[in-house]
Amino acid sequence: MLIRKPTPRKLALDEPILHRDTHKRPVSRRDFIAQGLQTGGVTLAGASVFSLFANPRLAQAALSPDIQALKAACGFAVQGAGKIPFIAFDLAGGANMAGSNVMVGGQGGQLDFLQAAAYAKMGLPGNMVPNAPNPQSPTNDFVNNTLGLAFHSDSAFLRGILSKVSVATAANINGAVIPARSENDTGNNPHNPMFGIFRAGADGSLLSLIGSRSSESGGNSVAPVSMLNPSATPTKVDRTSDVTGLVDTGKLVGLLDQSDAVAVMEAIQRISDQKLANTEPKTVTRDEVVKELVRCNYVKAADLTDRFGNPSSLNPELDPFILEGAPGASDPIFSRAEFTGDAEFRKTAAVMKLVLEGYAGAGTITMGGYDYHGQGRATGELRDFRAGRCMGACLEYAARKGVPLMLYVFSDGSVSSGTEADNTVDGRGKFMWTSDNQSTAASFFLVYNPGSRPTLFSGDSVPAARHQQLGYFRADGSVETAGSPAANNVNLLVETVVLNYMALHGEQGLFSTANYFPSHGLGSVALRDSLTAFNPIVNGTIG
Repeated sequence: MLIRKPTPRKLALDEPILHRDTHKRPVSRRDFIAQGLQTGGVTLAGASVFSLFANPRLAQAALSPDIQALKAACGFAVQGAGKIPFIAFDLAGGANMAGSNVMVGGQGGQLDFLQAAAYAKMGLPGNMVPNAPNPQSPTNDFVNNTLGLAFHSDSAFLRGILSKVSVATAANINGAVIPARSENDTGNNPHNPMFGIFRAGADGSLLSLIGSRSSESGGNSVAPVSMLNPSATPTKVDRTSDVTGLVDTGKLVGLLDQSDAVAVMEAIQRISDQKLANTEPKTVTRDEVVKELVRCNYVKAADLTDRFGNPSSLNPELDPFILEGAPGASDPIFSRAEFTGDAEFRKTAAVMKLVLEGYAGAGTITMGGYDYHGQGRATGELRDFRAGRCMGACLEYAARKGVPLMLYVFSDGSVSSGTEADNTVDGRGKFMWTSDNQSTAASFFLVYNPGSRPTLFSGDSVPAARHQQLGYFRADGSVETAGSPAANNVNLLVETVVLNYMALHGEQGLFSTANYFPSHGLGSVALRDSLTAFNPIVNGTIG
């Protein structure tokens, strides 16, 4: 007797994925995130002041020149450290990137089209492969270049991004795709680039790095061991309260108005300087260390009180660019219904607010439930569309703030499809994802530049199209592992991403030097140039 398997039903956006026959029972945090079974701080405090406050007449109002000078001496980061803000999307579970979302091709670049069977593995039926006739498109194919980087015209990522960015914002975006294998269904891929981006100079005025997970990397995937820096461990941020709770200047603010509180903090700094200067004996070592700690901690307290005495300045829900109903909002990125109804939007708003305002240098947004094979095509399409909307929100917020942004998207492994189409409205007639398949994996990044669309790297003789696709796919739709150092080594994929971040500042020549990545695996200068997507959009630092 022929037993017919039931057609997989579409899962709700946050409904867990239960692979009863094909996956082990989830046991780790990363397993739960990948299957959507788990959704996705430090506190800086002011000092207790009155026991040390001996001479009120020494207080002066709002940060004075001497305190500003001490801020620099104590090594506090300026707003964003003058580097391009960086946000990474970690899609946990093995999301589709190639073919059905970002276009991929052979050695000639994205539009060096593969065989139809290759695109079938990437979820596209014959009538939807990139070069198939498409009367609905002005170019009569399924390629869309609105964001510079070529996407499939029905990409769920693309549809989501375009639902949030304006036409003007889209015109100033470009991107690159990196064909690169990574292990399926594991957070142990050293995928996360946060520490490398920090080493390349990204920093914030309040925090160095943030992430939406309470993990060493701030995301689902781990960071390369060679890049770890415990002093920059990301602070967990995934909601408004995480943002506004970052700064606590104590009960001082509230008893006094903000300018008075700043003056008191400054007075403590000056008094502590006077006391310590008169301390005998004047031996070095421990005494000098204590002085430095006391000096810089009170400077930090004064600075925090000056800038964040009113935590609402950090609140994404009060930002008129972000949320409907915020004071002064006229065309916000999120409606009130979207924001209150979806935790992923609230998470995105919290991270993008801190990073794009310069309070944090870089941040990771982890989104779970991307182990979506076996659940019908509609399940993956809806989750990819929501991820695209979150990406688009970050890009549009960068445009509203008038700052550049590098946005990087990666996942642990990937998927492949069979030949059964999901003809439901949300399945869109595409092939259903049937299994994990790391051979179809890729990562991509988008760069927004307020002045103009970033231009492809022109510093070597490699054709421009090969700077938009860093590596390539074989004719059968699998990653060519000899296509680039990143193709079969996730550590080197991260190095490639960091190299491209530095290149946006015109600093790729520093990549191999002692203070950056002297033990890198990206080969010669010529090879590194071939892995560079764009010409600089800023010269060293912003501003």
